[in-house]
Amino acid sequence: MPKASATPAPPAEPASYEAALEELEQLVARIESGQLPLDQMLAGYQRGAALLAFCRKRLEAVQDQIKVLDDGQLQPWTQE
Repeated sequence: MPKASATPAPPAEPASYEAALEELEQLVARIESGQLPLDQMLAGYQRGAALLAFCRKRLEAVQDQIKVLDDGQLQPWTQE
């Protein structure tokens, strides 16, 4: 009988930018509380880095789409 793998499966990719941002905010709050054991804090930091990379990737994709819509120029946002 094979042994179960000791390494856990990586967490699933968030469903959306908003879901990733919400999870990241909750994770930061737990880490900043100072109540996590060191190993959980490290795992939380690693997950946070992955969530941040996901959010940045999504934002860059949206910026690229906006550039296409604005003829290759990313325009400053104005609320007019």
